[in-house]
Amino acid sequence: MIIDIYTHLAPRSFLDRMVVLAPKLGNIVNRLLAVKPLSDLDVRFRDMDTVPDYRQLISLPNPSLEEIGPADTGCELARIANDELAELCAKHPDRFVGFAASVYLDDVDSAIREADRAIHQLGAKGVLIYNHVAGHPLDEERFRPFFAAMAEWKRPIWMHPSRQANVSDYASEKKSRFEMWWCYGWPYDTSVAMTRLVFDGLFDRHPDLEIITHHCGGMVPFFDGRVGPGLEVLGARTSDEDYSQILPSLKLPHMDYFKKFYGDTAMFGATNGVKCGLDFFGPGKIVFATDAPLGPIRKTYDGIAAMDVDAETREAIFYGNAAKLLRL
Repeated sequence: MIIDIYTHLAPRSFLDRMVVLAPKLGNIVNRLLAVKPLSDLDVRFRDMDTVPDYRQLISLPNPSLEEIGPADTGCELARIANDELAELCAKHPDRFVGFAASVYLDDVDSAIREADRAIHQLGAKGVLIYNHVAGHPLDEERFRPFFAAMAEWKRPIWMHPSRQANVSDYASEKKSRFEMWWCYGWPYDTSVAMTRLVFDGLFDRHPDLEIITHHCGGMVPFFDGRVGPGLEVLGARTSDEDYSQILPSLKLPHMDYFKKFYGDTAMFGATNGVKCGLDFFGPGKIVFATDAPLGPIRKTYDGIAAMDVDAETREAIFYGNAAKLLRL
């Protein structure tokens, strides 16, 4: 079996309710509906059939619930989405190995309650979050109980990037152009979120916590020299804040913590980045993912199948590592 651990699905009932609760997002819903396999199962299954013995782990697509509306809206949409995704997994076990639950993390207490319900009543394999919460970093102290709960329940976290065009590339401009906010902004934001969590001591508090980073860990594997030796002198470039106690407060060399993350193969069929990520994270921390239907299934599969790795590593990427994460 091949497990695609990072795919997106938007149930039509969820989208319909989203329009009612957040009518200003009608254009976003229309764009999501234009990607037929996101909500049309017949089209989706035809795409899935291009790879033999292939199963998906499903989760909602962007935007994050925190970006859609206030807490009452986000919490209701989370419940609807989780109920729908659980029902789809029960109805199509030959297609879906499970789902990552959605939560409204800006309300931490409700997020923990919904994660608890989704995991222990609906059978969610873990929880999907984003690399920021309505513009707030994940290392804010208020989010610690959520990470503690996930560590206690021994369930993985899918960390998805989220940046929009309103985050400009240049101070002189009001928005990002040429979709650079997506192409480069998402890997950058993923890398920043990973670093903030490391420096906050997340893995000292919860050494066995499992976090799956989208797009193979963003920039971290490629920039391992800047992240590693480059940040060993943390604070030397900064005069208005004192960073001198950050690294000494950690139990391990900071680079060791980055290797605790998982990276996926959702690189739109490219393999150069996957090879880099495989070398950085190791064969036990790379999971097969396509970002379907927003990324190509067959092209990603063919790229991994053709990589110059031993059979044991390829099996771990296609199935073994995901099976361990999902407790299959």
